[in-house]
Amino acid sequence: MATKALIFDVFGTLVDWRSSIAHEAQTLLSPLGLSTDWHAFADDWRNEYQPAMEKVRSGQRGFCKLDELHRGNLDIVLERLGWHQVNEATRQQLNLGWHRLEQWADVEQGLARLRQKFVLAPCSNGHIGLMVNLARHNRWHWDAITGAEIARDYKPQAIVYQASAAALGFLSEETMMVAAHSDDLTAAARAGLKTAFISRPDEHGPGLGESVAKSPMNYSAADLQDLATQLGCA
Repeated sequence: MATKALIFDVFGTLVDWRSSIAHEAQTLLSPLGLSTDWHAFADDWRNEYQPAMEKVRSGQRGFCKLDELHRGNLDIVLERLGWHQVNEATRQQLNLGWHRLEQWADVEQGLARLRQKFVLAPCSNGHIGLMVNLARHNRWHWDAITGAEIARDYKPQAIVYQASAAALGFLSEETMMVAAHSDDLTAAARAGLKTAFISRPDEHGPGLGESVAKSPMNYSAADLQDLATQLGCA
């Protein structure tokens, strides 16, 4: 069945969250006299991501927007560091750093090429408002925004992928998930979608991201420009 829509993971696949959050944290916290390895700070914050979402996936807490989870996780990291002097306004501003993440160099033009041939939408654990802000910040043009908020659950639950395809008016088999994470793509394939792996070898630091897929995919590409070429986009 022909592919009609591409849906995208965002954190790591389209944006360099690690460098962006390290920069945001340094910018906001160093004037308070605080100092640390800012990339390690970003890693620590991100490491709370899956445990927080698992509470929602397992039913321990109801669905809430990712901003709420990110904020709770930030408080955990600041408490661990003993940085009690960080006030509420600074915490709120730092939490909004996830709305200002910088894209990888290939993304803006890669998405533009792919959109000539396919319907495009994010399929992220980030909520709609967060996806809108990232799109405006990075000059992306989505046809719609799908993902966790419309499914009221978090990836890798099958409903997130299936609800995203359905919201666009397509069957799962007509929809391809694009991501830099093999586990995300494996879950999407289980949910009936096609898969495209994007290499992001530096997502977690130099050489610490996934450079090759850990399982077979329909497509594997060096970046979005490469994927556009493989899919026959001008």
